Amino acid sequence: MSSPLQVGRVPLGWAVVRGDSMRPGLADGDRLLVRYGARVRPGAVVVARFADGTLAVKRAVDRRTTSAGAPAWWLLGDNPDGVDSRHRGPVPDHDVLGVALVRVWPRPRVIRAS
Repeated sequence: MSSPLQVGRVPLGWAVVRGDSMRPGLADGDRLLVRYGARVRPGAVVVARFADGTLAVKRAVDRRTTSAGAPAWWLLGDNPDGVDSRHRGPVPDHDVLGVALVRVWPRPRVIRAS
């Protein structure tokens, strides 16, 4: 993952998918253009930080709360064999860092919420 780049007022950056948790839609090595600080909606592909510091690309499924009652997102991989909120719990809002807009490499396409 790279640091955000400010383009006008929009903080943009890059993320690289690692592993197979987002297959079949995204594959290991895919490069994503990410809008950091974007509003998250159910179905969006996001970049998030799990409690152990791991950065991950996952799909925001629905709103939850943490065990402390903080607002959070339930994040799942598109591949049910991946590690996600089923294993790590809901991710607090402040740790959902950005929304993936476009896969830029290897086959460019807009990433739509499912």
